[in-house]
Amino acid sequence: MHRLFVAAIVGAAWGLTAAGTAAAQNYPTRAVRLLVPFPAGSSTDQVARLLGSELQKSLGQPFVIENKVGAQGSLATDAMVKSAADGYTLLLTTNSLATTVSLFKKLPFDPIKDIAPIARIGFTGFVLMTRPDFPAKSMSELIALARQQPGKLSGGFGGGGGQVSQALLKSAAKLDIVDVPYRGVPQAVNDVLGGTLTYAFVDLGNAGTLVQGGRLNALGVTMANRTDLAPGVPAIAETVPGFELVAWFGLVAPAGTPQPIVNQLYNASIDALAKPEIRKGLAVTGTDVATLTSLEFADFIKSEIPKWGELVKLSGLHAE
Repeated sequence: MHRLFVAAIVGAAWGLTAAGTAAAQNYPTRAVRLLVPFPAGSSTDQVARLLGSELQKSLGQPFVIENKVGAQGSLATDAMVKSAADGYTLLLTTNSLATTVSLFKKLPFDPIKDIAPIARIGFTGFVLMTRPDFPAKSMSELIALARQQPGKLSGGFGGGGGQVSQALLKSAAKLDIVDVPYRGVPQAVNDVLGGTLTYAFVDLGNAGTLVQGGRLNALGVTMANRTDLAPGVPAIAETVPGFELVAWFGLVAPAGTPQPIVNQLYNASIDALAKPEIRKGLAVTGTDVATLTSLEFADFIKSEIPKWGELVKLSGLHAE
């Protein structure tokens, strides 16, 4: 290979590296958009606002939350991957990133190639909730009632995790219950309160507030075992053996985002998640902090796609 050609390649590579380093040294110089795939008031939204507020303090620029709702979270992901890979558009993603691969026949993005994982934040789950005046006061009573009235009860959900929870429950307990999808959990909760929906799978963060306010009853959590985040609420697995569904949150950027910027966001996120007040705030949202590095998070996402594919298959759902 000609020496001048080699020198040009090396020079170009050095230039790109230097540009990325310079960008990171100056980053951020303006407001950062933090996309959220679910509505205001959802646990995803609450986590994004907690983290965004702390990143704003540490990095010195506004982190503007933008709720971009629809298609089980894929609209927000699509908007993020199509944005400039400069660190100024991020996504607070969830397990929906892995779930949508099996829920939709075709996605406008690749959940592996088109994103740059920054950090996993933690885990959460869902709670099956009914009105206080609903006759079934436990999972066993709900299942018995559903079997007595096939096709009469309705279950709502606001995302891929809730959708798979609903399908798994129906499949495992052999129930005929009407599925009612929503753009987000808060809308499903409103219909349960209004009496037009039998129950909804509600994220742990919102569930605690609803129980404490006496607005809804919690019949079961989707984790394999009971959790301190929902004191006194049985695991659905106690009635339906083997039932388990756990959701997660993470921060990602478009593929091609300079590594120094990814590193800077990772370090700022880990510092934020180490603060007792942030961990306490996340616990209120029903989130257990469980961080992963960017590389570990990338491997985790890869492993989650086949895992959720199996869950979707087991639940009997078909890609739309």
